[in-house]
Amino acid sequence: MEMKMMTMINYQYLLGGVIASLLGFVIFHNSRKQTEKNGASMAKTVKTSVDVYYRPSETTGSTDVVIVGAGVAGSALAYALGKDGRRVHIIERDLTEKDRIAGEYLHPGGYLKLIELGLEDCVNEIDAQCLFGYDLSKDGKTAKLLYPLKSFHCDVAGRGFHNGRFVQRLREKAASLPNVSLEQGTVTSLLEEKGTVKGVQYKTKDGQELTANAPLTIVCDGCFSNLRHYLCNPKVEVPSCFVGLILENCQLQSANHGHMILGDPSPFLFYPISSSEIRCLVDVPGQKMPSISRREMAQYLKTVVAPQVPPELYNAFIAAIDKGNIRTLPNKIMAAAPYPTPGALLIGDAFNMRHPITGAGMTVALSDVVIIRDLLKPLHDLNDASALCRYLEIFYTLRKPVASTINTLTALLFTAFSVSPDPVRQAMHEVCFEYLSLSGVFSNGIMSLLSGLNPRPFIMVLHFIGIAIYGVGRLLLPFPSPKRIWLGARFIWVTSGFIFSTLKVEGIRQMFFPATVPAYYRAPPRN
Repeated sequence: MEMKMMTMINYQYLLGGVIASLLGFVIFHNSRKQTEKNGASMAKTVKTSVDVYYRPSETTGSTDVVIVGAGVAGSALAYALGKDGRRVHIIERDLTEKDRIAGEYLHPGGYLKLIELGLEDCVNEIDAQCLFGYDLSKDGKTAKLLYPLKSFHCDVAGRGFHNGRFVQRLREKAASLPNVSLEQGTVTSLLEEKGTVKGVQYKTKDGQELTANAPLTIVCDGCFSNLRHYLCNPKVEVPSCFVGLILENCQLQSANHGHMILGDPSPFLFYPISSSEIRCLVDVPGQKMPSISRREMAQYLKTVVAPQVPPELYNAFIAAIDKGNIRTLPNKIMAAAPYPTPGALLIGDAFNMRHPITGAGMTVALSDVVIIRDLLKPLHDLNDASALCRYLEIFYTLRKPVASTINTLTALLFTAFSVSPDPVRQAMHEVCFEYLSLSGVFSNGIMSLLSGLNPRPFIMVLHFIGIAIYGVGRLLLPFPSPKRIWLGARFIWVTSGFIFSTLKVEGIRQMFFPATVPAYYRAPPRN
C-alpha cells in the first residue's frame, strides 16, 4: 500500500512537472535573452571617497529641483540630477543615521540600478553582505531559490546591510556635488499657485519658517508621507506588521543567502545585514499586535514562532528576545494612483508600496530614479510646468515593467505563503512551494522577475499559468473524483480572480499594452 501511494505521488508530481515544462521552455527562452542583454550592459565598479558636507540652499530662483526626503530614492535622485548639472535642493527631516528594520535588502536588479546611477560604491565600507538567493523552508523541506546571475559580472548580487549606513553613504555622494544642497528641515506643505506647485514651505532645524522654490518639486518622503494626499489617491492597507530582531553569534545554514520559513500563521525571514548580525523579521497578521511593554510580544515570539525557528538559529533567537530590543513596523500596501500635477512628482514609498515580505522596495525605487533621470536629461529648462507635467506622465507607464511585476508577484506570494483554513488557500500554499521546489527555469524564472533582473509582465503571466496548471494537475491526480474536480475548479476561480484583480489595480493596459497609452509617444517639451 505504501509503495502504491509513493508511486501515485511521484506520478502526480511528474505529470504536473511535464505540463508546466511546456510553458517553462517559453519562459526560459525569453528569460535567457533578457538576462544576456542585461549582462552585456554591466559596468565596472567605481570606488569614490567623499567628505560629507551639508549646507542650506542658495538664493531663491537658483534651484532647478526641490526634493523632499533624503532616503534611498531622494538621495539617489539628487545625485543623479546633480551629476547631470541640475541645481538640486534636498530637504530631509532628520539627517542623522537611522536605525530601521526596513530597507535592508537590495535585490540584484536594484544593484544594477545603482551601477547605472554611479552609486554602486555606496554598498562598500558598510559591511554589506552579498546575497545569492533564498532558502525557502516548509515542514522540514527546503527549496533553494537562486538568482540567475551566470550572465552577469561577478560583483552583481543582492546585498544585505544596515539601512542607516547605506542611506548615509548615498547622502555623502549627493552632498559631494557642488550643485546639490542638502538641508535638514521639515516640509509642512507644497506651495501652489493656480494649480501649479511652485515649491515647498518648510521649518528649519532652528524653527525658522522658510520656502524653497523650484520649477519641479519631487516628493519622496517615505511610507509615512504627509504630502502624498496632494499628489495621489492614497488607499493604504495594513494587512500585517513586521516584528524585527537582530540575531548575533550564529550562522545561517546557507551562507550568503536569506532564509524564509513558511511558518504558522505567517512567514518569517532571516538574512545577514553585517558580518556578525542576522536580521529576523516575523510577520504578525492584523493591525493589532501583542504589547511589547507588557511582554506579550516576547511571549508570542517564544511560544508561537520559536518552535518553528531552525535549530542553528534557535538560541540566538531566544537571546535576541531576552535582550529586549524588539522593533515593529506596519506593513503597508498602496497602489500607485497619481494625480498628475504641474510642477510636482511623487515617487518612492510615498507613491507606491507593496508588502515588504520580498524586500523589493528599494529595487523599485531605484528603478524609478533611473527612469526620471533619463526623462529629464534632454530638458534644458523645466519652467513650462504644464508641458513638463504632460511629458512626465510617461513615467507612470515606463515604471510598470519593474514596479507592477514586483508588486503583483509580491501580492501573490504573500497571500499564498500565509496560512488559511480555506482549502483553496491551503492548496495555493502547497502549490506555490512545490512549483518553486521544481528549481531550474521555474524558480529561476520567478526569482529573475522578483529581483528586477527580468521585469517582463508577459513572462510573469506565463508563470501564473504554469502555477495554475501545476496546481490543477496536483489536485486532480491520481484520479479526478467529483470532489477533486470541484476543488480544482475553485482553485482556478480563486487564483485567477486574485491575479486579475491585482493586475487591474496595477493597470493592465499600461503593463501589457504600453504602446496604446497616448503619453507613450510624447516627446520632450521644446525649450
